[in-house]
Amino acid sequence: MFHFKRFEGPVRQRAGLVVRKRYGLYYALTFMSGARRQLFMAFGGFLLVKKFGYSVADMAMLMLVTSSLNTFFAPRLGRLVQKWGERNTIMLENSVLICVFIGYAMTNSAHVAAGLFIIDGIFFTLILAQKTYFQKIGDPADMAATASVAFTINHIAAVAIPVSFGLLGAIDYSIIFWLGACIAFTSLMLSLLVPLDPAPGRETVLARPRAAQPAE
Repeated sequence: MFHFKRFEGPVRQRAGLVVRKRYGLYYALTFMSGARRQLFMAFGGFLLVKKFGYSVADMAMLMLVTSSLNTFFAPRLGRLVQKWGERNTIMLENSVLICVFIGYAMTNSAHVAAGLFIIDGIFFTLILAQKTYFQKIGDPADMAATASVAFTINHIAAVAIPVSFGLLGAIDYSIIFWLGACIAFTSLMLSLLVPLDPAPGRETVLARPRAAQPAE
């Protein structure tokens, strides 16, 4: 703290939490991605342990394999965001996750379940598209404050999802993953609102273009 100088970015950031109506789609996408992630963090591994008898060593190896594959796939998926744009990559992510959730709900194979676990871990990289979407629509001075809001939204999902879905899982674990597929489908529908060329004033495809301002 005392040795390094304080770093100030090129744009002075607003202090406190900043919530703006025009960022509403970003907030919704953030909540949905947080909810989906919590489902896998809380219940994906639990299914492998409880239903298929995976040991601690098995789970550690599965996570190691996922992390190793991510070192190869993550940069390529990052370039995919640049090539395809935010809307198409968010749609791809949610389409894959719908299939993953349905697979989890229906599979009776330990190997298939492990493969789905790995696929989810790899495609989670595409959450990058949500961040670049916000960078294109947001005020540069709102970046830090909105990151705090997104962190808070993710924590709301982290508290609400495991508790409520855990009660349903006590009845039938497959219910959790069918509902996860519904969450991913809702996120897919929200992604259709992302413009192909997001920018301030074009936060969603429904946004009305701003009136032209007179030149100074």
